[in-house]
Amino acid sequence: MTNQGFTLIELVLIIAIVSIISAIAVVSYSGYIEASNQGKAISEITVMSLSITDFQLDNKRFPDSLNEVGLANMTDPWGNPYQYLNIESGNGNGQNRKDHNLVPLNSDFDLYSMGPDGSSASPLTAASSRDDIIRANNGSYIGLASEY
Repeated sequence: MTNQGFTLIELVLIIAIVSIISAIAVVSYSGYIEASNQGKAISEITVMSLSITDFQLDNKRFPDSLNEVGLANMTDPWGNPYQYLNIESGNGNGQNRKDHNLVPLNSDFDLYSMGPDGSSASPLTAASSRDDIIRANNGSYIGLASEY
């Protein structure tokens, strides 16, 4: 009589292999989603920055809030509102951002996302600021704070 089934050891081995492959796939997928969210935030900050600059050219001043340029309801990919600060007037809902030497990142306005953790601090060296998506050097750099 021939035995036409799998042994218990074979089944356990197959389940272990499938589990390992699934774990690798989940980690890779999570990294892909995070990179996608960062790219979306960078793109949105770039567009918002252009809208703010257009407002400044038309009105000879920067807006006091994102509401003035019709962007008040914009949220980043993690569901948090974008932070904006008019540096000249000090108006807005953000805070003046500083680099590792405590030098302000911008001289016109600050615009940033607080990243996946939803918290931030003024200097980029703070642990809560490392995952932020920032606008720096008056728009010359838009990207991850930890890479600035």
